[in-house]
Amino acid sequence: MRLTKHTDYAFRVLIYLASIPEDQLATVQEIAEKFDVSRSHIMKIVHKLAVAGLIQSSRGQHGGIRLGKPKEAINLRSVIELMEATLAPVNCDDPVCIIKKSCALKNILFDAQLQFLEHVERYTLADLAAPAVSIVRMLNAGKQD
Repeated sequence: MRLTKHTDYAFRVLIYLASIPEDQLATVQEIAEKFDVSRSHIMKIVHKLAVAGLIQSSRGQHGGIRLGKPKEAINLRSVIELMEATLAPVNCDDPVCIIKKSCALKNILFDAQLQFLEHVERYTLADLAAPAVSIVRMLNAGKQD
């Protein structure tokens, strides 16, 4: 299973926010620059994460974003399910596959997908946060002017 860039960037945003002090706000521009990702991509992702309550956002001159829940309450499976448009490992309907009714492949792939999701469900953003602090320090050191 390969996750989309949308999900990848959502994890980057969450990991970044988990690595900064809780009383500090980050900006979309800051995150986009740190990860060298389009600001518009980050905006869409931040909006989706905010609607889901995973982050809080505030507008204005002193606005920004921060985690909306404790790191321990943000489950990796829930992030994947939120961000991925579909988790179906195969599409047997478009075009309709003539062996759909007797095909064993789809069941094997769906089982593998379920095992993947059950595995990532055991982890939270807190499990990613400690290594993230080092990453953010590295990003900040690399961008000094």
